[in-house]
Amino acid sequence: MEEKKITIFDVAEKAGVSKGTVDRVLHNRGEVSRKSAEKVRKAIEELNYEPNLYASLLATRKNRVIACVLPQYTPGEYWEKIHEGFKAGGELSASLNVGTAVFFYDQYDSESFREACRRMIDSKPSGVVLPPLFKNDAMEVAALLKDKEIPYVYVDTKLEDVNYFAYFGMPMYKSGYLCASLLTDRCSASQVDEVLIVRIRRDKSKQSDPTINRRAGFSDFMDANFPDAKLHTLFIDPSDPASIEATMSAFFAEHPHIAYVVMFSSRIHLIAKSLAANPCPGRRVIGFDDLEGNIDAVRQGHVSILITQHTADQSRLAVSTLTDYILMHKAPANRDCYMHMDILTRLNIENY
Repeated sequence: MEEKKITIFDVAEKAGVSKGTVDRVLHNRGEVSRKSAEKVRKAIEELNYEPNLYASLLATRKNRVIACVLPQYTPGEYWEKIHEGFKAGGELSASLNVGTAVFFYDQYDSESFREACRRMIDSKPSGVVLPPLFKNDAMEVAALLKDKEIPYVYVDTKLEDVNYFAYFGMPMYKSGYLCASLLTDRCSASQVDEVLIVRIRRDKSKQSDPTINRRAGFSDFMDANFPDAKLHTLFIDPSDPASIEATMSAFFAEHPHIAYVVMFSSRIHLIAKSLAANPCPGRRVIGFDDLEGNIDAVRQGHVSILITQHTADQSRLAVSTLTDYILMHKAPANRDCYMHMDILTRLNIENY
């Protein structure tokens, strides 16, 4: 016997509401109480009801837009890949009558972030893709989106709030733990006496610290396995290459035999020239993300390992996930959608 096709009338009956209420929930239009909306969504899930997507699109002309608040970037930077993924997701969503919009800001200026978010909120988006670089400000934005019942998806990193719709990115703590394990692989405690951690000098308000959980994972591994190792931290300014060379040269002059170097952001290539100019036999250097500059540094032997992901997939999948929810109230199978971590060396980087 053919399985009975579930209809909107079945959903209405199970939820104890009218067909019109179900229709308004499906199409995101008209006033529906939160209680009724929850009943409808529960009935849809229990009955495994699949609305006719194209009929739904034809039934309403409501403008739907997924917004992204994104740091400004120069060609070749990490955020260019995030933008490319967002645009790729937008090409598919556009065919389903869901548009996209990007609101750029200066990643070193918290006020610029707040202004971009104000413009984003004023645009009344249907969903938001949010890399939360400025923690306190991003939490305020998240609370506002929650009050307006606008679903938001974190990419790159996430905040520990309870209302985000989904997250696409590396498991940050685990990536730091993995980094420490790779850096010290097959080393005795006496071998790993000093480690250099190179960090990016960021905003003056010190809100922006996207690698904090990665550093925590790294530190926990080191504390457990190499408790006597001294961890040096050196800050560099990515806008001033000359100062990077001077800062790194001064450090290596004082610590010529330091054999373990790590950078938790995506810009290990910024110190490649300094590493080449200040060699140390057997030095291990680990960075993150498959930027072309980082890959070149691995090819040339200045960087030992890159821990990478398919960066653009974060934002591409964020857009498709929001599109599914906006059109069909379909939630992702997992709230935290962790990207797989790839380990690249000179031996396998050409095939990545």
